[in-house]
Amino acid sequence: MKSLPDMKGKVALVTGASRGIGRAIARLLASEGAAVAVNYFQSAAAANELVNEIVETGENALAVRADVRDEEQVRAMVAEVENNLGPIDILVCNASIGFPVKPFTEFSWDEFEAKLCGELKSTFFCCQAVLPGMIERKSGNIIAISSTLSRHSSQGFIAHSTAKSGLDAFVRSLAGEVGPFGVRVNVVAPGLTLTDATAWIPDEQKAMMAEMTPLKRVGLPEDVAGAVLAVASDHSRFVTGCYIPVSGGMLTL
Repeated sequence: MKSLPDMKGKVALVTGASRGIGRAIARLLASEGAAVAVNYFQSAAAANELVNEIVETGENALAVRADVRDEEQVRAMVAEVENNLGPIDILVCNASIGFPVKPFTEFSWDEFEAKLCGELKSTFFCCQAVLPGMIERKSGNIIAISSTLSRHSSQGFIAHSTAKSGLDAFVRSLAGEVGPFGVRVNVVAPGLTLTDATAWIPDEQKAMMAEMTPLKRVGLPEDVAGAVLAVASDHSRFVTGCYIPVSGGMLTL
């Protein structure tokens, strides 16, 4: 695959990048020539393994720990990335905020609030930390990883759907605000994707979802990474404020 020349010299920070979709995004951006900061919270071994893998290919990478729900940790993370790799050109807000899958009537407010606030805090703090530099340089790219469940929910996913809907609205608003400064902000929304986070879903249900999908399969992390790369590229320089489903045609807008 021919590399995208506009990724060369770029610095990307991918949150929640030690596994799953975030790992695939970090790996792909690095393969295209970007220096990549691999954020993790608990999976230090996995993050360092990915960094070593990237470095062995001749590209630059850094593992950086932070709970992205904590403002001080986020600011320290961004400072570390900029000190070691340079100003951040691309921010991918991918960190997964856990939530219980159960009926609404069984939720406590604390459980619901943890998902809702955690989802928005993590993106809020990361965006606030990188945007001053992007605005000053009049260039930048922010991509938030949402979910098709923000548009069409499923039983048991009310906390996830509500939180991701809020994320979608946040991105639309932010895109309008920072667009005049040359900064683009978009949402990439995966459908069912095969990661360790979805390993609990029965194979029969995954097969049923695949059969209902026009492309006749469920998603892979690399599918989402490809969409992120496309949006991050300067070839998408006139694309901002968009919600881009990566669902094999299951969700069309």
